[in-house]
This record gives sequence, C-alpha cells and structure tokens, in this order.
Amino acid sequence: MKSPYVSELEPNQVISAIFLVQSKDIRQKKSGEPYLSLMLGDRTGDVEAKMWDNVSDVMHTFERDDFVKVKALYQIYQNRPQLTLHKLAKMDEREVDFADFFPASSRNPDEMFAELCGIVSEMRNPHLKALLELMFADERIAGLYKIAPAAKVVHHAYLSGLIEHVLSVCKLARMTAGHYAHVDVDLVLTGAMLHDIGKIEELTYDRGFGYSSEGQLIGHIVMGIQMIGEKLRLLPDFPPRLRTLVEHMILSHHGELEYGSPKVPLFAEALLLHHLDNLDSKMECMRALVEKDRHVDGCWTSYSTSLDRAVLKKARYLDPANGTPAAAEATPRPTVLQPVAVAASRPAPPPRTSIFGDKLKQALRPEAPK
Repeated sequence: MKSPYVSELEPNQVISAIFLVQSKDIRQKKSGEPYLSLMLGDRTGDVEAKMWDNVSDVMHTFERDDFVKVKALYQIYQNRPQLTLHKLAKMDEREVDFADFFPASSRNPDEMFAELCGIVSEMRNPHLKALLELMFADERIAGLYKIAPAAKVVHHAYLSGLIEHVLSVCKLARMTAGHYAHVDVDLVLTGAMLHDIGKIEELTYDRGFGYSSEGQLIGHIVMGIQMIGEKLRLLPDFPPRLRTLVEHMILSHHGELEYGSPKVPLFAEALLLHHLDNLDSKMECMRALVEKDRHVDGCWTSYSTSLDRAVLKKARYLDPANGTPAAAEATPRPTVLQPVAVAASRPAPPPRTSIFGDKLKQALRPEAPK
C-alpha cells in the first residue's frame, strides 16, 4: 500500500513517496533558468509542488498522468501546503497500484448498481421500465456506468461518482415527486438515470480524468440521446410521444441555453429533474470544496469558479479551536489578543483636529440656557 498519502503529510516533514502527476508546467525563474510547477495527487487529495534545482535533468523525463517518485519537503507557504522537490524520478506503472491514486466513491459500485436495478424493478410504467432494463442489461454500458465519474472536476469527480450522483438524484426525486400530485415519478426517475449516461463515453478515466475526442466534439447530452436511440430501436412498441418526453428531459437538464442545454425544461418533470440535478451537484461541490481546500488558516475556502463564491468552513467557524487542523497549529502566529495588549500599552494619540471639524462641533453644541 502506498505511503504516505497526501492526507497524511505533516508540515516540515521530509518525505519519499509516489504520486500521480495531475498537471505539469515548465516555467522560468527571473534568472531564465527553468523550474517545475506541478500538481501531484493520490486518492486522498492533491498538493502543489515546485522543483527549483537540477530541473533540466528531469523536466523531459515524465509527463502529465505519469507516476513519479519524489523526495521532498512538505511546508506551509502563504497559507497553503506545498512540496519543495529535491529529487524526482518517473515510475513504471507496473510498480504501482492504481487504486492508490484515483479518488473513488466510498460506496461499493456493485452495491450501488444493485440499488439502481432495484429502483427500476419497482417502476410501474412498463415502457420506461423496459427501456431502463434494456439499457442496464448491456454489460458494456453497465460496466462503465458503475465506474465512471460524474465530471472531470466540478462535482462527484471520482470513480463511481456518476452512479452515486444518480442514486442521490433518484432519492430526491422520490421525495419531491410525492409532494406534487401532478408529477410522474417514473418519468423523473428515468430522467435521473439517463440524464448523464453519455458521460460514460464523454469522459476518460483509465488514468487521470479527461475528455475523449468524441466527448469534446459532441458532448454527453447528444451522446446520451444517441445511446437511448439505439436501445429504443429494439423496443418498437415504445410510445413515440413518451420517447419525445424522455429525450426532452435529457436535452434540457442543464436548465439554461447558456449552460449547454439545447432546450430549456418545458414540462414539470423536466424542470424538476433540472433542479434536483443542480441541487445535488452544488451540494457535492460545497462538500468537496470545504474538505479539499488548501488554505491552512481561516474559515473561508479559496474562490470556486463552479460555485462563483468562496465557501464558509462551518465547523471551523463555529469551533475555531477544534476546527484548526494540525498543519495550521504547526505554524506559529500571533493570537487575536496580542494586538489589543500592544495598543493598550501605548499612550493614546492626541485627537485629530481641523478648522472644519472645530466649526462643526461648535455648530452642533447645544446653546447654554439664558
């Protein structure tokens, strides 16, 4: 088993460890010499890394998505963890266990898939049930569906993140559809299970997470429509208008044209699917942002472009003593009481005065009784 993981690193610790190269930039110092700026990671997180010396010897020996063994010093720099690399060597991928380097759902994918199939088995609409059973009976689709991430970066960006996201949306659908008598819960569940199915082809996840060429050229929405169309050809009795509703839900689930939806939601189930999908993705974004934020001190995360805001670290805000990680405690800093004590030991400065201020005070002064 790999050791140490990113989550186990301690400040001022010299380590020798293997990481996956998530990003690689060759930059220049002011002197014109090259230095390396990397993002290294494993299944527990990632960390910025810089290599300043002997860079020319190693900078062309590895690339993004390679495994490297490094000797480095782990420090807190400008309130963020950082590795200063002293040595770096590319590893043969046969020497590493891939499971150590790729984040994955805490849930068992086979158990999640069984739960998904259980939801399908309880559906009452025979046509929607037949479509889903046919889709998930395809061994290739089922195999990819169980391990695909839901996104490259934004939300549920880990192995089996897609099916975990889908099950969460299904649970929300059952809770909310029961509240609205006019909503067809089977239709919402079908949309929940199929809205992102194109991502099993759009994304690549055999090493680092990325996009396939087809994914970049076509996108998961259209790819999902194509996959559904292939299965519906095997179901000649599927009602054409019901097919149109299913396709519309896939096409409109991003909600707005500017967010990539060819159509906006135009009936209740499509609108509900969009909001449930958006709710679940945003809640996961917030959870992951707080958990993975690299700021050591303070109770706010760095700015998130996907959420368009920084997020409060609630636990640290409510309990600063217990919410401060060991990494932050290892960095000495003044307490909030020290500036007050220093200010109290100095003589008070004379009050600031001006001609305008004096005249204003005279004008506001109450007249003495006559």
